[in-house]
Amino acid sequence: MQHRSFISRRSFLRKTSLLAAATGLGRLGALNARAQTAPAAGDYKALVCVFMLGGNDGHNLLVPLSGPALAAYRNARGNLALPDGSTAVLPVSAKNGVPYGLNGGLAALHPLWAQGKLAAIANVGLLVKPTTRDQYLGATVGLPSNLFSHSDQLIAMQAGDPNGSGGSGWAGRIADVTRGYNAASTFPPAISFAGSSLFCAGNIVQSTSLIPGFNLAADGLSAWPASAAAARVQALQEVIGLNSGLSLVQAANDVRADGLELNGMLAGLGNGSLGTVFPGTAIGQQLRQVAQIISLRGATGMKRQVFFCALGGFDTHSIQSWTQMDLLRQLAEGMAAFYQATAELGVADRVTTFTASEFGRSLQPSGSGSDHGWGNHHLVLGGAVRGGDLYGTFPDLALGGPDDTGNRGVLIPTTSLDQFGATCARWFGVAPADLASVFPNLGNFAAPDLGFVG
Repeated sequence: MQHRSFISRRSFLRKTSLLAAATGLGRLGALNARAQTAPAAGDYKALVCVFMLGGNDGHNLLVPLSGPALAAYRNARGNLALPDGSTAVLPVSAKNGVPYGLNGGLAALHPLWAQGKLAAIANVGLLVKPTTRDQYLGATVGLPSNLFSHSDQLIAMQAGDPNGSGGSGWAGRIADVTRGYNAASTFPPAISFAGSSLFCAGNIVQSTSLIPGFNLAADGLSAWPASAAAARVQALQEVIGLNSGLSLVQAANDVRADGLELNGMLAGLGNGSLGTVFPGTAIGQQLRQVAQIISLRGATGMKRQVFFCALGGFDTHSIQSWTQMDLLRQLAEGMAAFYQATAELGVADRVTTFTASEFGRSLQPSGSGSDHGWGNHHLVLGGAVRGGDLYGTFPDLALGGPDDTGNRGVLIPTTSLDQFGATCARWFGVAPADLASVFPNLGNFAAPDLGFVG
């Protein structure tokens, strides 16, 4: 039987699925990568998206703590306003001295602001071009399609396309144009731990999704009697290695073979592979798996990778205050542990983690919750982040004010997703000439790089 190494010419990356455990694997190994400067020895970078499914209320993730902005916040938020107190609001300060507060649920991340590892990006959202209230109300500027719709905006935010999906995600397109960095490897460059993800799908690189635990071993091979286990393994390898001449059968056999090879690579990832203790929450375990994959970078030869994780429950039309605080606690504890793990692995300055969500929410409450909005505040974490600061323009929080689409505080973004994503992409290694292929509307904005990571 022909020997098949893990990095084989029939690599698992050429398949469209990897049994039930991994899906959407794209063909990379046989493609000609673009000419690109070879990475320096030891060079590695990763982008990690933590998506808050349901539309996180950014108005209670980051709040103003002084002046007219605080008065406008309290007036607009009513019963949803975060109460004063050290546990409900965690004070931080922008570098210009303006004070803000983080939601008390973010206590695990709060110290990283003072350490310069955590930053906030103000009022991010999908835009075709800069948009004013008058332009919105007069419909005199192009607007994103199907605003305020969960399903549509979930797709659009991951696609980085205000008009829909276009069939690829912005992290996938980043992986497309930086694939030359990974020319020596056929390990997946884009992995989701939250199911199939458009975010990771490129026009060339296809999304790979793994379930936490990613055990791809074949069932039953080690069952009683133990003495027959090796014979079972050998028999299976001979069966799947046999070229039957039937396309569908051969494709299925190749997928199984590639799954077994990948499992061999990942089998060494046990509880002892990292000293960092992660919380047992869903998001904590997803981020733990990301850290373990990063720990394999020497074995896989990967230089650039993107990852997608997600936490649901943010569609808070009711009982928002405690629900959101607990969700943010889970998010913060997972992200803090992940940052600690990257420090343990010696790559804290080469891994940038950021939050995303399909949209923000209305400033004005709807009972004990809030309704679908638009602009949203987000967090960026990592050793390369120029932290301890707020980037972008903090919006005017007055109901019916210059940033409101109406009179309920559904705020027009003052920072485009294109600017946010392009800043990450530039740090990741995307050449300036390639940015337009990743973010087609980037040229509509005066500042393509917000400077929060460098």
